[in-house]
Amino acid sequence: MSYIMETQNLTKTYGKKDAAKDINIKIEEGKIYGLIGRNGAGKTTIMRMISGLSNPTSGTYSLFGKTGAEMKRMMSKVGVLIEHPGLYPKLSAKENIKLKCMAVGISYKGGYIEDLLKTVGLENVPDKKRCREFSLGMRQRLGIALALVGDPSMIILDEPINGLDPQGIVEVRHTLERLRDEKGITIMISSHILEELAKLADSYGIIHEGRLIEQFTQDELMARCGQQISIRTPDNDAVIKTLKNIGITQIEVDENNLVRVNERLEESDVMAAAVVKAGIPLKEIFVKNISLEDYYLGLTGGAHNG
Repeated sequence: MSYIMETQNLTKTYGKKDAAKDINIKIEEGKIYGLIGRNGAGKTTIMRMISGLSNPTSGTYSLFGKTGAEMKRMMSKVGVLIEHPGLYPKLSAKENIKLKCMAVGISYKGGYIEDLLKTVGLENVPDKKRCREFSLGMRQRLGIALALVGDPSMIILDEPINGLDPQGIVEVRHTLERLRDEKGITIMISSHILEELAKLADSYGIIHEGRLIEQFTQDELMARCGQQISIRTPDNDAVIKTLKNIGITQIEVDENNLVRVNERLEESDVMAAAVVKAGIPLKEIFVKNISLEDYYLGLTGGAHNG
């Protein structure tokens, strides 16, 4: 497995407060990595450090396997969209991209700008249309196009779908999927819209109070989420022993003190009968669908304030 970026105990401290502490992230090349966390959890701080916009207080990170001065020379291969795109409202999409090309010394001849606009689905926007007339979704897609100037291998996007209507969200999602699938671009994205992020990301990191508390792949998420059987009794140990006696092994106790079963989901009646036969009071048994948001809230404890 090839990682395009890795961090080692990356830390950012403001005064006596750690905005991010001992962050160890691995981002696989050619994949989409979703960074999840509440407002103020440290997501933007982490993104600013690994994009070169802020220096870490301690810790290091590598890019393309390079560190130090070698890595800094590689930063031109990282595109960034942190918070809102910096657009000139009186200029067109093409003119905004042209200015970015000039600023970073990239040639925009030979259809380069047109290709970027096509990549983000803005190729049919009239040249006379100014950015101040764009929808929020169009502005976000133009911001992604600006991040793609210079043909980066990786782009870092902080809340690119925040505030968009459903159509705008779908448009941005399809744009990011094309960048990954057709161009092999690695994407790191943060979002409060966890249902949408679950449709897009290949792996995830959960940030809580400045710390990375868990990191997992989409396959691992599906194994932990999806459907499950929950059982409520006054004796979890006895229930677990009873279920193991009938060959069930994927069992755990969740944050609500319910016994959770992640296999043989069609056999809830068999499980209920075994528990009752063992003389264990059965208060409740039900099948539950677990979403990424449910999983996130279970880990962090409390309502999501997205």
